[in-house]
Amino acid sequence: MKFPGQRKQKHYFPVDTKKQRTVSKKSTEPAQLQRQIYIVGIGQPLVDVEVHAEAELLERYGIKSGESLALDSQTGQALYQELKERELVRGEFAGGAIGNTLHNYTVLSNNRGVLLGCINRNITVGDYAYTYLCHTSSLVDLSYLMPCNTPMGRAICFISNSGERSFAIDPGCINDLTVDYVPEHVIQHSSLLLLTAFLLRSEDNPIFASTMHALSLAKKHGIPVVLNLGTSFLIEQRPSFWQDLLREYVNVVAMNEAEAFALTGQSDPLLALQDTLRWCDMALLTHGPKGLYLGGYCDREALRQTSRELESSSIPEYNRYEYSRAMRREDCESPVAIYSHINPYEGGPAEITTTNGAGDAALSAVLHDISANDYHHQMVPNSPKHRRTHLTYSSISQIAKYANRVSYEVLSQNSPRLMYGLPEREDSLEESYWDL
Repeated sequence: MKFPGQRKQKHYFPVDTKKQRTVSKKSTEPAQLQRQIYIVGIGQPLVDVEVHAEAELLERYGIKSGESLALDSQTGQALYQELKERELVRGEFAGGAIGNTLHNYTVLSNNRGVLLGCINRNITVGDYAYTYLCHTSSLVDLSYLMPCNTPMGRAICFISNSGERSFAIDPGCINDLTVDYVPEHVIQHSSLLLLTAFLLRSEDNPIFASTMHALSLAKKHGIPVVLNLGTSFLIEQRPSFWQDLLREYVNVVAMNEAEAFALTGQSDPLLALQDTLRWCDMALLTHGPKGLYLGGYCDREALRQTSRELESSSIPEYNRYEYSRAMRREDCESPVAIYSHINPYEGGPAEITTTNGAGDAALSAVLHDISANDYHHQMVPNSPKHRRTHLTYSSISQIAKYANRVSYEVLSQNSPRLMYGLPEREDSLEESYWDL
């Protein structure tokens, strides 16, 4: 397990006497892991297919320019075969929000992630399902996927000469996951369960019941649940459903400004976070050019004040306690809401061709920090860092910096999946006490 933000190993083990606080060797002596550290996500594995758009082809398949169309499997397969035969395919890339996030998590942490979902039973070298396997990190465990006779899902993106994009979605088997392929022991021993709102799009899909089953298992075993809202369209249809879901099952929610507005009715990011924290323990909000916002809870006795200039907006001095580590509200004797904000990393890349995957990349950094806390708790259980039950390893300020940096990397390479990790860096002074 790499520590969040690619911190150098010397900062963690062994703990030397130059730290600000002296602790006994016994309290910080690394232990043996009692269980393997990993995270698990339920996704809809699909392949993004980029093709050259031809007006005649779009018209023949009923695809309107600039819009999205859902295809049945037979039509989707016929379209794909024609595209391949006419050599119109520009590229095929592994996709899916959960798949992208798990891939990025494993690249950042050098740790295992388990993907639950559906995949085509018959995969041959060179087909698009094979492409999915090749473009996914070897640390993403695909052994629990449900094999299906129907093809994998495809998102076919038609790109015109002017750059306009039109989409044809062939769902294939992405919604066919059954409860039998959601093993209890995989969720029970994980550090967290990762989900997306797309899984609960329709109660008619088998994956809906499987997702609700997974939520029940996570609640039963006290496993943190992280939900990526994914699209404002689904949220604005039934905001009360999602609010109730957060209240009942979810600990951490990730969203952009449109999804936050659909969920809370608040256009101000801080007020949207404040409202969201009524239903869950921690919230990540990416806001394009305005940067990234993070909110959570911390017990009053564990609060740490920032050394940065205090900022006031819709919430006065909202960043006062941003050096605090997030906790579940139920673990706080006297919970206090904490917030942090960071502007885009160095202003962002000079030219952004697509923002696809930036939010998922930011979330992967948050997942890394949560699982690192689980790892450290096992390795150094008597550390002062674990005198209280925290949800995160780092302060929300440090997590915001880390998430922002990972988003920048994705934007820079114009791909939703990281190819490499991040450059090494030293810790800031903010974290020195908590490295014990």
